Amino acid sequence: MIKKHRCKWVNLNNPLYVAYHDTEWGNPVFDDHCLFEMLILESFQAGLSWECVLNKRKDFKIAFDNFELNKVINYDDNKIAELLSNEKIIRNRLKIKAAINNAKIFKEIQKETKSFSNYLWHWTDYKIIHETGKTSSALSDAISKDLQKRGMKFVGTTIIYSYLQAVGVINSHEKDCFLAPQIR
Repeated sequence: MIKKHRCKWVNLNNPLYVAYHDTEWGNPVFDDHCLFEMLILESFQAGLSWECVLNKRKDFKIAFDNFELNKVINYDDNKIAELLSNEKIIRNRLKIKAAINNAKIFKEIQKETKSFSNYLWHWTDYKIIHETGKTSSALSDAISKDLQKRGMKFVGTTIIYSYLQAVGVINSHEKDCFLAPQIR
């Protein structure tokens, strides 16, 4: 059996992490529902590891009503209390409130640009950026600044860079990874 080389950050002892790397991370995403889910999950990563969030992803999906945008927008104090008592997710009041706030702004961006995908991908003229070894860039700085100006929270440049990698705007598979882009 041939061993596949993966990016060094992948914890090979965690099947969820391996599957995420092999089937999701770095693949271009254009579906607004998926883009919203990843934005929420990435915002919960702030100060934590992605592996921690990924391990709780299934529970986040349940707790956040499958990341249905219109449901999250309408979360009230009772739902916030329910989320804060859910031991299966990251229980941070500021991040939960940010998720609700960011959902509302996500929807505003959809109305303005026809889809969040259009908003996100227009920054690169719908092209994938190939780079490794970074945690931020001029692109993540610009998007982060714009989202913050619109009122989003937990969308600093490092979080946005990680988000852009997750949804394939930036492909950061390392050169010896079996998923590394073949650039000529």
